[in-house]
Amino acid sequence: MSFLNATFRCLGTVSAVFVIGAPVWAQGAGQPAPVTVIEAKASDVVMTARLPGRIKASTVAEVRPQVSGILRERLFEEGSMVEAGAPLYKIEDDSYRAAVAAAKAAVAQAQANYDLAVTQEKRAVELFRQNASSAQARDTAVSSREAADAALQAAQAQLMSAEIDLDRTTVRAPISGAIGLSQTTTGALVAAQQATPLATIRTLDPVNVDVTQSATDILRLTSTPEGRQMRELGEAALILPDNSTYGAKGRLEAAEPQVEPTTGMVTLRMSYPNPDHILLPGMYVEVDLPQSVAHDAITLPQNTVMRDRSGAAFVWVVADGKVAQRPVHIAKASGNDWVLTDGVQPGDQVITSGFQKTAVGAPVQIVPDTPAPTAQAGSN
Repeated sequence: MSFLNATFRCLGTVSAVFVIGAPVWAQGAGQPAPVTVIEAKASDVVMTARLPGRIKASTVAEVRPQVSGILRERLFEEGSMVEAGAPLYKIEDDSYRAAVAAAKAAVAQAQANYDLAVTQEKRAVELFRQNASSAQARDTAVSSREAADAALQAAQAQLMSAEIDLDRTTVRAPISGAIGLSQTTTGALVAAQQATPLATIRTLDPVNVDVTQSATDILRLTSTPEGRQMRELGEAALILPDNSTYGAKGRLEAAEPQVEPTTGMVTLRMSYPNPDHILLPGMYVEVDLPQSVAHDAITLPQNTVMRDRSGAAFVWVVADGKVAQRPVHIAKASGNDWVLTDGVQPGDQVITSGFQKTAVGAPVQIVPDTPAPTAQAGSN
């Protein structure tokens, strides 16, 4: 009896070892594990590079006075839109009006001297023709007329300069755009060409975004006809700080014709329409710049792709009712999906859930992908 009991105990231990060492799918009494799948579909996917950048106004002008004086009045509302040529500030102009009046008087005097010189010249020429005067008298009269003409032109130039200074007592907007806060107040003394601007005007429609990309990527992009075509098209989406996508696409306007030696990067300038002034200078954004097109690529949810210990990516597919492992090549991320260019064929059934209950080579049963039940309001 003791021998038989020992034998049975030994067999029970062996049976227990066999069950523990069995595959996961074998512990369910031979029943295939339920899994959900997604059918792989091929499509052409535009490959983009996400590049960081900041919004810049397309044009910036600092408003500075061109004449000196006491600031008498501010003629604009801070933060408003102004048109080119609109009056912004008024500088006291009494002394400039007096300068214009003095210049006008000098012109009138020079004009009278010129008229007299012209009359004397005509008289001297006529007398010389009648042999009633010498050639020297004629030449002196001609020279006096020319000197009077030069004096008149100088007086007219002085008048023009005085009128320009008088007009500059009204400080006008050099460009159209949004004007910022005033950096001075009424009653302040301003000087011509001073270092501190009175205000700054920025053109906000369109705006620019300067991004940098490695020279290697640009060379790779322009080395193929398709890449050159996409570079010429240059349309790019704009990602805002809240991760939303801006409503309008921008265009690649220019590229800095040099590579930064220390970083190996090239600066690219994108231009975006901004009619509602949503994009403000200094705002951090990201640009999705098209690089190439992946033909017949497969897009799958990121949770379907796994990695082994070496970091290589793979997916599980259902082939002939069993789990098969396929190594894949990830080209890029697209939102919550991976774009795959190798390893999965159109029509493959890629497993999306049920990984824990099965293994490679195990039979599985495809079940519908049903959402998890939610708790009903008022339930106990």
